[in-house]
Amino acid sequence: MKKNLNQKLINLIEYYNLINANFLLSNVPIKRNSVNSTISFSGTKIEKLNKLKKKIELIKNCELKKNATNLVFGDGNINSKIMIIGEGPGANEDVEGKPFVGRAGKLLDKMLASIKLNRTKVYISNVVNYRPPENRKPNESEIDRYLPLLKAHIEIINPKILVLLGSTALNALIGNDTVISKARGQWVQKEIGKANPWIIASFHPAFLMRQPEQKKLAWIDLKMIREKSKILNI
Repeated sequence: MKKNLNQKLINLIEYYNLINANFLLSNVPIKRNSVNSTISFSGTKIEKLNKLKKKIELIKNCELKKNATNLVFGDGNINSKIMIIGEGPGANEDVEGKPFVGRAGKLLDKMLASIKLNRTKVYISNVVNYRPPENRKPNESEIDRYLPLLKAHIEIINPKILVLLGSTALNALIGNDTVISKARGQWVQKEIGKANPWIIASFHPAFLMRQPEQKKLAWIDLKMIREKSKILNI
């Protein structure tokens, strides 16, 4: 009996070696990398956006959706070449169904006005489309779930400049290698689907309300966006 068990074990090991399945025996869990998933839609830009919105509305078993009042999809000019990505909806955004309409949104409007921009000249969305409870940060699994949808959103808008406000947007689209304080104010070009925008990170307006002394750095970032817009003829 023992000999038979040993032979079965040997046969099993040989089988795993044959299919090169060492990863099956690893103690490290397999990462389900949904961030590389691609979603595409056909039609005009507005038709694609409507299809994407419908897909988000049909999400099932989402705790964010269960606890939220409204889907917060986007706001602004869908033909703009400047797209802004924040973290997620807050209480005011959840009620109105639009991104950046609370106190942080009013500060964002002032920041945009300082470089002669407004919501008729930019397009705004968030990493996640439903308000996290108690305005907490979205967790990693929530970000992973919405990231393919966000990438599809970016691809549809197809901006020349993509502004990431805060660490959540930075980490979702660029990675976790650097913190926002070190990554801000630097341009990087990256393919997102068929879009190939110039990307810059800056502080989230909500953070600037808590740390007003950092506004001077945000102003530097805004001037960089203004200059890049001129170079790209936006």
